Amino acid sequence: MAEAHQAVGFQFTVRPDGVDLKLSQEVIKNIYLSGVTAWKKKAIQFKNGVLTGVYPASPSSWLIVVIAMMSSLYTRIDPSLGMIDAIKENLPYKRCISLQTRAVLSAILFATGLWLFFIYLLRYTLKALLSYHGWIFESHGKMSASTKLWLSLVKMLSGRRPLLYSFQTALPRLPVPRVDDTIQRYLESVRPLLDSEQYNQMEMLASDFKETEAAQLQRYLILKSWWATNYVSDWWEEYIYLRSRSPIMVNSNFYIMDFLYVTPTHRQAARAGNVVHAMLQYRRKLERAEHAPLRALGTVPMCSTQMERMFNTTRIPGIETDIVQHLTDRKHLIVYHKGRFFKVWLYTGGRHLLPSELENQFQRILNDTSEPQPGEQRLAALTAGDRVPWARARIKYFSHGLNKVSLDAIESAAFFLTLDEEPQGYDPAKPDSLDVYAKSLLHGKCYDRWFDKSFTLISYPNGKMGINIEHSWADAPIIGHMWEYVLATDCFHLGYSEEGHCKGDVNRGLPSPTRLQWQISAECQDVIEMSYLSARRLADDVDFHGYLFSEFGKGLIKKCRTSPDAFIQLALQLAQFRDQGVFCLTYESSMTRMFRDGRTETVRSCTSEAVAFVRAMEDPGATKAQRLALFLRAAEKHQNMYRLAMTGSGIDRHLFCLYIVSKYLGVESPFLKKVLSEPWKLSTSQTPQQQLNLVDINKFPKYVGAGGGFGPVADDGYGVSYIIVGENLITFHISSKFSSPDTDSGRFGQHIRKAMIDIQALFKPENEKRAVENGKYAHLENAKKHM
Repeated sequence: MAEAHQAVGFQFTVRPDGVDLKLSQEVIKNIYLSGVTAWKKKAIQFKNGVLTGVYPASPSSWLIVVIAMMSSLYTRIDPSLGMIDAIKENLPYKRCISLQTRAVLSAILFATGLWLFFIYLLRYTLKALLSYHGWIFESHGKMSASTKLWLSLVKMLSGRRPLLYSFQTALPRLPVPRVDDTIQRYLESVRPLLDSEQYNQMEMLASDFKETEAAQLQRYLILKSWWATNYVSDWWEEYIYLRSRSPIMVNSNFYIMDFLYVTPTHRQAARAGNVVHAMLQYRRKLERAEHAPLRALGTVPMCSTQMERMFNTTRIPGIETDIVQHLTDRKHLIVYHKGRFFKVWLYTGGRHLLPSELENQFQRILNDTSEPQPGEQRLAALTAGDRVPWARARIKYFSHGLNKVSLDAIESAAFFLTLDEEPQGYDPAKPDSLDVYAKSLLHGKCYDRWFDKSFTLISYPNGKMGINIEHSWADAPIIGHMWEYVLATDCFHLGYSEEGHCKGDVNRGLPSPTRLQWQISAECQDVIEMSYLSARRLADDVDFHGYLFSEFGKGLIKKCRTSPDAFIQLALQLAQFRDQGVFCLTYESSMTRMFRDGRTETVRSCTSEAVAFVRAMEDPGATKAQRLALFLRAAEKHQNMYRLAMTGSGIDRHLFCLYIVSKYLGVESPFLKKVLSEPWKLSTSQTPQQQLNLVDINKFPKYVGAGGGFGPVADDGYGVSYIIVGENLITFHISSKFSSPDTDSGRFGQHIRKAMIDIQALFKPENEKRAVENGKYAHLENAKKHM
C-alpha cells in the first residue's frame, strides 16, 4: 500500500534516554519537491490571475502611467487638473510624511486610479463592440465596411496574448428577447407540424398568454438578466439535468470516440499512460489559465466558464435534485478493471508521473489477479440506474466507514479510468464494428463506468480509447477541446517506442496502485442489482448505427454555395419524411458562448421552407430547378435561424425560463405547458472538430476523429450526431430504441445516405449522380482536376 511505502521513510524508537528518530532522505526530498511545486503553482496562478484581472491592459502599463504622472511633478504641466494636489492635502498622517514623499504617493495613487479607469473603459468598450452581431448575418465571403471597421477595433482592444479567462468580464450578457418576437417565431416553427384547427388553437393560447401572464413573467426574467451573469444557464443546468430522476446513462451522458483509422499503439497500458499524461498536461494549463481562448473568426472570444469543472468533478445524487461537486488540485485517479477499483497517485516528487511510469502502474493493475470483493463488481451500476435509489443507497450504505472512504476517493478523483476487457474500434471488415464501439462507450456493461464523474476515460485491450461524458457540467465542444489536445499530444509529441511502449525509463520504485476497500451488505447488493437490471433494460433497448458517409463531404457542399450544416439538416428532414411519412419537431443544438456563461440554444430545423423542399423532392412532377430553388430557400432559412439562436434570439430557452418563472410564481399557463410538453422526435447535434488545429488533417488525413453521439431523446424518435471530417467524409451516429416499432437506426442511416446523394444531385448532371450512387465520386473529382 502507498501508506505503507511512505511509512518506511519515517521511523522512531522510544528509548529510556529519549526518542530515536530516523528520516528517509528520499522522503524528505519528495516532501521538499512537492512543496516547491505547490508554491510554484500558486505563484503562476497568482500571476495569471493578475494578468486576467487587468486585461486588456497589462501590469507594465501601470508603470508607464505612474512614470508619466511622476514626471509631471518636475514640469509645470499638471495632467491631473489639480487632483494630485487634492490627494496630497488629504493624505492621512501627512504631518509625519515629508512634502516630497507626499507628492510621490499622491502621483502614484492618481496614476493607479487613472489606470484602473482606463481598464474599465477599455473593457466596457470591448463589451459594447462584442454586443454587435451584424457580422454573423452577412453572406459568407462578403464583409461590409462597417464590419471590417468593427473587426479592426475588436482586434485592437483585445490585446496580444490573452489567457483563457481574459475576456470573461468583457463578454456581453445574454439578452432577453421580446415576448412578441419569441411567440411569433414559435408559431412560425410549429406551422408546418399542425393542421389548421390545431394551429388556430395554438394561436389562441399564444394570444391569451401575451395578454395575461407574459408581461409579469417577462419583468421577472429581465430582472434576473440584470442580476445574474446569464438568465438561462443556472436554471438549464438545474431543471434540465440535475432535477431529472431518470438514469443519466443513455438519457443524458454522451460519448466521443478515438481516431477513426489510426491506433498509435496496441498496448493497452501504454496508450492509457500517454493519454492520461496528456490529460494531466492539459489540466495543468487549464488550472493556470494558459490555454488560448477560443475565438470566432480568430477574433470574437467565446465564453470559457464551462472548462472550469472539467476535472475533479462529480455529480452527487440527491432525493429531489443532484448537485455538481467540483474540487481543486486532486492528485489521484481511480481505475476500474475486472470488477475492482484501484487508486493510482498521479504525482511523485512534486511532478506528474511520466507516461512510462503511468504505463507501469496500469500494467500492474492489468496483471493483478485478485478477485472483486462482495458487491464490488457491479457497484457502479448505482450511477447507471434511477437517481433516487442511488441517492438513498448513498446515504444509507456509503456515509460512514470504509465505504465512505472509498466512495470519497472515487468522487474526489481527477477523473475515472476503465481498463476494458474487450477490444473495440472501427474495422472496415466488420459492418457493425462502429455500432458496437458506440454502445460500449455509451453504456458499456452498465457497471464498468462511473457515470457520475465529469468523464470516464475508457481504454481497450487493442489500444483504442474513448470517453463517456456526464452532461450537466458542460457541452460537447468543451470536452472536444480537451480530447483534440490529448490525441494530438499523444501521437505527435509523446509518441511510442518501436515496441509500442511509452518513451522514457521505467521507475519501478513507485508504490503500487491500491485497492479500494468495501463492506457492502447483502441488502445493499440487492439495491445494486436492481439498479443494474434497470440500466441493463435501458442499454439493451438502444438501437445504434454508426455510418461513414464518404461519397462526398464539406469540400463539395461548399462548392454548392450552401452551408454544410444546412445541407445535412435538410437531408435529415428528407430522410425523416421518407422513414416516417410525417414531419416532426426537430432539435438542433446551437451554442450561445459569445455571451458570458452561455451554453446552448435550440434551432428548430423543421421549417415551412424545409417542408416545401421535402415535398418537392417527393413530388415526381417537380422539376430539378424548382427543387433546387426550394432547397436554397430552405437552407437560407435554416442559416438565419441558426444565426438568431447564436445571437440570443432563439425560441426555446426564453420560453423555458418563462415557464420556470411561472412555476415559482404559481401561475398556470396553458400555452407554456403545451410548449414544454412537445416531444422532440428528431434530436440532432454536430460534433465540432479542429477547434485547436493541432493536426493538419490535409497532411495527416488518417488522424481524424470519428466524433461522438448520444442516446435517443424520444422513445419513438431518433438521436443523430454528425461530424464533418475534413473535406471528404461525414460520420453519422444514429440512435433509437428497439422497443419502438416505428424506428430502425440502420434503416434511417440508409435514408440519410440516399437523401444526401439526392440533394447533391440537384447541383450535378444526371450521369454524375449515378457515379455518386456507385461510390465513384472521388474518381470523377480527380478527373476534373486534370481537365
